[in-house]
Amino acid sequence: MRAWLVERLAGIDALRLAELPDPAAPGAGEVTMAVSAVGLNYPDLLMLSGGYQYKPPLPFTPGMEGVGRIVAVGEGVSGELLGHRLLIGGRTGLLAEQVTLPLATLREVPEALSDAEAAGFTTGALTAWMALAERGRLAAGEHVLVLGAGGGMGLAAVAMAKALGAEVTAAASSLAKLEAARAAGADRLLLLDRDAPDLSTLKGAVDVLFDPVGGPAVGPGLKTLRRGGRYLVIGFVAGAPERVATNLALLKEIEILGVRAGEAGRQDPALGARAMHEIDRIAGGGHLNPAIGLEVPFEQAPEAFRAMQDGTLLGKAVIRVSAG
Repeated sequence: MRAWLVERLAGIDALRLAELPDPAAPGAGEVTMAVSAVGLNYPDLLMLSGGYQYKPPLPFTPGMEGVGRIVAVGEGVSGELLGHRLLIGGRTGLLAEQVTLPLATLREVPEALSDAEAAGFTTGALTAWMALAERGRLAAGEHVLVLGAGGGMGLAAVAMAKALGAEVTAAASSLAKLEAARAAGADRLLLLDRDAPDLSTLKGAVDVLFDPVGGPAVGPGLKTLRRGGRYLVIGFVAGAPERVATNLALLKEIEILGVRAGEAGRQDPALGARAMHEIDRIAGGGHLNPAIGLEVPFEQAPEAFRAMQDGTLLGKAVIRVSAG
């Protein structure tokens, strides 16, 4: 089979399409999946240069989330499942034509999602739910500000916040990204300068701030929170983490909360199971269809990584692995 391989930490240029042995035949309780599509996430990009907190041993195959169909079953798994479409997840390993995994680690695909949408669904939706519902304790009617609202993670947060009954202001750096946020359900739109973001019109008006960007928006973002507000730290797309004026947390009695959805589920499996159930339930109602901004064939996977690196991508990048 073919798989994309990272043998040295040198960024996108180090990606190599390799011929590898087929995955091991499925054992008891396992299935082999023909991967249909893989959705990219910012950690996938960071791992190519060793910049993510999880550092897989070399060599590794990137890819955290995808969708596929069962092509072989192991002992104890019904042959009636052959051809069944399922969601696939892992910390790495999915940018391959086939993978063998325990059936218990796979999930049904919400019927509302196409293969491309399913491939790019779980990570964004899971992070948004864990951030807003669990860490942020979002209540219906509260005001959520989403930074980076035109990216895959930001759009997932806009859709999730609306599904949870919030009022949503989407902030992004281009009109095209804001239109994508409007389509995801945003109530208000705010165009920002990446280098000098002005959030003064929202001073003291926000209950929950969802921030996957960091950088120059951190200081202005903190000032948007009303007393008792919650600042959700998702990631640092804009670069290295910023210093935070902790006196603002004291004076306004705000909370600064880190969010690591995958790690939360590993540390608390019951919480992880509940989160997966909730995002699948909400998606089943047609409320979490991810916006696919770029879809490329398997052989052109580096193009999807570059679009994400350039910061011009609207929504999610999806790599088509097979026709299913």
